[in-house]
Amino acid sequence: MKLATSDSIVILTGAGISKESGLDTFRDTDGAWAKVRIEDVATPEAFLRNPARVHEFYNARRRRLGDARPNPAHEALAKLEAEWPGEVLLVTQNIDDLHERAGSRTLIHMHGELLKARCAFCHTESAWDRDMSVQDVCWSCGRRGGIRPHVVWFGEVPLEMERIFGALADCALFVSIGTSGHVYPAAGFVGAASSGGAHTVELNLEPSAGASLFDECIHGPAGTVVPEFVARLLAKV
Repeated sequence: MKLATSDSIVILTGAGISKESGLDTFRDTDGAWAKVRIEDVATPEAFLRNPARVHEFYNARRRRLGDARPNPAHEALAKLEAEWPGEVLLVTQNIDDLHERAGSRTLIHMHGELLKARCAFCHTESAWDRDMSVQDVCWSCGRRGGIRPHVVWFGEVPLEMERIFGALADCALFVSIGTSGHVYPAAGFVGAASSGGAHTVELNLEPSAGASLFDECIHGPAGTVVPEFVARLLAKV
């Protein structure tokens, strides 16, 4: 891999990196998602039909964040951003705040953030670290009943896609960490980066559905392979 220290890097992270901090993934057979139907808790229609049920599910997930801590993979990515001379953009599919707590700052939450709320009426956003309910009043428009988690549900468009694809077209290195390769549009990021001439690397516990699309694949626990890979990059500085 030939990479100049002025080159830009785009990193995608998925549920695999947060799993090592104790948070459930979408595909865990015994996790929070296995106990509900997507249609009941993770669609705009579910919120219209039974907002109290949706709030119950996300309130429980929000409370669990307090027990999770950034792991060595999160910390290594924050170190890379701090020490790499070129630009480093971190794009995460995760709605937790573990990257921020580890020190990452140039970060896009393409699927939203669990510690933010959005008003379904006026569409403004605000930090939110407590339980939500149908009785909450919007801080902006003053209407009751429209406060919802600032997360991208099934049927909604991920956030900041134009910025992400612009960065993928310009980067010299694209790294995908802890993703299944099944979920679009994130599963298409490797193709976009490759089309722009970037070197592409998968760091994953096991080969993803799109592993064959990458120039380089390294498999193992994120807490081990990510710090080792970051150390290789920073050795160039």
